Amino acid sequence: MLTGAYWLMKLNETTILEISLYDLSSSSFSLMLIFDKISISFSMVVTLISGSVFMFSHKYMEEDPFSGRFIWILLSFVASMNLLIFSGSIFFLLIGWDGLGITSFALIIYYESKESQLAGFQTLMINRIGDVIIVLSMFLFLVEGQFTFFSMSDKMFYSSGVILMLCSAALTKSAQFPFSSWLPAAMAAPTPVSALVHSSTLVTAGIFLVIRLSYSLSLSQDICTMLLLCGSLTCLLGGWAATYENDIKKIIALSTLSQLGVMVFSLGMNLPSLGLFHLYTHALFKALLFLAAGHILMVTFGVQDIRMMGGVGVMMPTTCVMFNISSLCLVGAPFMSAFYSKHMILEKMFMSPVNILSVFTMMVATMFTAKYVSRTLKSISWDKTGISLLSSCSNVYTTFPVLVLSLGAIMGGKLILSLEISNLELAFLPGFESSMINFVTIAGISYGLLENSYKKNSFLLSTLFFLTPLVYGSTKPFSALMSKMKMLDNGWIEPYYLLKKSSYWMGSIFTQEGYWPNSRLIMSSFFCIFLLFLGGLFGI
Repeated sequence: MLTGAYWLMKLNETTILEISLYDLSSSSFSLMLIFDKISISFSMVVTLISGSVFMFSHKYMEEDPFSGRFIWILLSFVASMNLLIFSGSIFFLLIGWDGLGITSFALIIYYESKESQLAGFQTLMINRIGDVIIVLSMFLFLVEGQFTFFSMSDKMFYSSGVILMLCSAALTKSAQFPFSSWLPAAMAAPTPVSALVHSSTLVTAGIFLVIRLSYSLSLSQDICTMLLLCGSLTCLLGGWAATYENDIKKIIALSTLSQLGVMVFSLGMNLPSLGLFHLYTHALFKALLFLAAGHILMVTFGVQDIRMMGGVGVMMPTTCVMFNISSLCLVGAPFMSAFYSKHMILEKMFMSPVNILSVFTMMVATMFTAKYVSRTLKSISWDKTGISLLSSCSNVYTTFPVLVLSLGAIMGGKLILSLEISNLELAFLPGFESSMINFVTIAGISYGLLENSYKKNSFLLSTLFFLTPLVYGSTKPFSALMSKMKMLDNGWIEPYYLLKKSSYWMGSIFTQEGYWPNSRLIMSSFFCIFLLFLGGLFGI
């Protein structure tokens, strides 16, 4: 299987499997699977990381009484991601897209605490925005007479509208500004889930969709400008917020936010191959970073404050070395995997016709990245002992996945670069601009080492500039509207209220969810009637 996948990648061939469901007039409803070097290589990366995470979960969740259920939900999560990777039609895309949303919600609320429930609600509500946008884009597909985005061309009338809607939906799934608040909140899930979500599955689904579109269709200047703006702001926001965090899982989550901004910024410069290259390298070292952090949490009995983790490296030197390696990949240290991708993106930034504000934002974000990485390493690896109780729980289930992913974090960049020639990019820069990247990185490392580790959190940055309270309070503007609607004639809803009142008399014979007409059905009917009215108005 691996040999066939390798030769398919080398021959640069594309195999399409299309299953026709039915034909209606001139429109064909079908399920399409795409097997090419992009989908197969990304699926191999996801499978490698998933295997390591499943092995680590065997030890991490061994004391949980419902570990079997956890494994099955995690397996459904990985299967949904693979469906999205190989999808070529909007129907198959929705199966994988919604499968990721449902299973991620189940994994985030797995511990059933108040914090996990709030985090699951926040993730679900923001991801639903992307789901709604994709569903609404089906009207444009219907006008074009097809439901496969892989075979679309720039000559189609509504192709630019389809790309805009799918790219907007991708921003919600990839936690780009202003949809960034759900990513740090998803840390309420178990650490193996975080290793999958933040490395190669949920957060990269939107970026992979944009990469798939950019290989088939050309992104317009307006869409590239939107991607540049969102990517640079997300990179700056994630790095800035991480400098004020003391929770190790929150720091790693915000580092994911920063790296996702780098990928979207690369797509905004119309460099999809380089963005895909950084997506691969980031997946390998970020999964290693989370598994190493999870091993540290197991040793410290769940302590997540970096100010109390001093001396952990003496107890577990192997895991601490892997944590240092993966952390250095965040700043694009030389001879690491991310050096071949992130450093090249920053160099291409000076060669691309982008505005000076985006360049300045990315430089400041690069300095913040180096700052929080050096601050975290100083607290964990080089600080004095700050925790009195440590356990020894290292075995083959925790050590082997870390060692496997460490090979990808160290050699993955050079290996992927040698296997795929399209990832090879060259940058010709003046000496000042080339040295500016190194100067900014060294300045951030020095600032993080000299700064006091015992820094208080910032409410402004911990909420990502009030994005989290905005999501939690999203239902408040509708409360005044609903109170006014009670004074109107009930109309179709009147039988619902009559049955609702009679439920108090009938006892437990009837339930509110079983009444007809159901309130959700009524809202759906009104929405469909409204869409039909708009279609008739504009002649669609």
